[in-house]
Amino acid sequence: MIKVITYGTFDLFHEGHYRILQRAKALGDYLIVGVTTESYDKNRGKLGVIDSLATRMENVKNTGFADEIIIEEYVGQKVLDVQRHNVDIFAIGSDWVGKFDYLKEYCKVVYLERTKNISSTDLRKIKYPVQRVGIIGNGRIANRFVVEAKFVSGANVQNVYNPRLESAGRFADKWELTAFDDLEKFYAATDLVYIASPHETHYEYIKSALEHKKHVLCEKPMVLKKSQAEELFDYAQKNNLILFEGIKTAYCPGFNKLLGIARSGKIGNIRNIEACFTKLENKNHRELTDLNFGGSFLELGSYVVFPMLKLFGTNFKNISFETTTADNGLDIFTKVSMSFPAGLATATCGLGVKSEGRLLISGTEGYIVVAPPWWKTTEFEIHYEDPNIVEKYNENFFGDGLRYELSDMLYLINGIEKNSFKLTAKDSIALAEIMEKFLAVER
Repeated sequence: MIKVITYGTFDLFHEGHYRILQRAKALGDYLIVGVTTESYDKNRGKLGVIDSLATRMENVKNTGFADEIIIEEYVGQKVLDVQRHNVDIFAIGSDWVGKFDYLKEYCKVVYLERTKNISSTDLRKIKYPVQRVGIIGNGRIANRFVVEAKFVSGANVQNVYNPRLESAGRFADKWELTAFDDLEKFYAATDLVYIASPHETHYEYIKSALEHKKHVLCEKPMVLKKSQAEELFDYAQKNNLILFEGIKTAYCPGFNKLLGIARSGKIGNIRNIEACFTKLENKNHRELTDLNFGGSFLELGSYVVFPMLKLFGTNFKNISFETTTADNGLDIFTKVSMSFPAGLATATCGLGVKSEGRLLISGTEGYIVVAPPWWKTTEFEIHYEDPNIVEKYNENFFGDGLRYELSDMLYLINGIEKNSFKLTAKDSIALAEIMEKFLAVER
């Protein structure tokens, strides 16, 4: 008898799950299926699981493929299960290629081809339909998004669009997706559009996707003009569509804990905020070669300005920019000074100059300091007048952070949450206004 084992969350059970179990069963005579617990999923960074463990196990049982169902509860359990059950073959979806090669010491490891094109009909048989995700643009961030989306229940990345089909095709082959160079066909196969194209193309792609009644998650900066942001959010609201700007910090659990504590009065009234985010970018990358839409502020400005808008509000009184430029005229280091009715703020970002990237929130009774990378907040401290009193806070941050924004968006699409307070339309409109003011300054 050949024993096969496979694992999964199997949330919102659909055709893709059915086929992976079918393929695993075909590898041997006896199939063991491990179904993850809610606590294990949370600890490994899997977000948005809706069905209970009992429901997910029952759905696996109903396929008729599983000869035995077990529960996966902790990291490292797979090795023990393989040994305990005398397993011959470990099988898992091909989107995890290489991840479980360590099991080859104990059994054969097989990566099963994933189901690329799950039909919309099959995905809509459940209460909360799985969203077929299509990506516009296939650069570096799009690669990270595909990886992160695997950790979000309710989303299935299936398609990629690029007007250059050869480029889209290479990306599709890498991630087992379907490539398109025809937007109409792309939209027909997609429910949720993730836009990862160059900044200046965002407005037209968002508008086009919304007009095709698609939900949209767009990379920052979402658009570069205040009027464009107002137009797009207005259209989305009137057509019952979700439009999200992808600033991962906004959805980071640690950052939201930080905001809550800062607003609680623990450090008194907030009077000053300083935020810095710098990195040494490859000189050949778009960020330092696109003379019209490159530079440090368009790339990183959304991050450093965002804490000011969340803590001081969007009605800033004054804003000014100081920049250091490269030989080609692009800003490689930019400092933004802003004043609000409640206090002052300084935001600093750089792609060609390295500095300490911390976040400092100063109040009338103390201050909060977040060490870099604060935009992926995992820990922060509260300091008071007495230097011996220091309060420390911690929170998990999994992966690259894109899973958090996608998960929150799905909650809105499914009606589990009625509004997004983490990054509102008002916030995004203010960010677009700031980008517009920066571009209006002669550089």
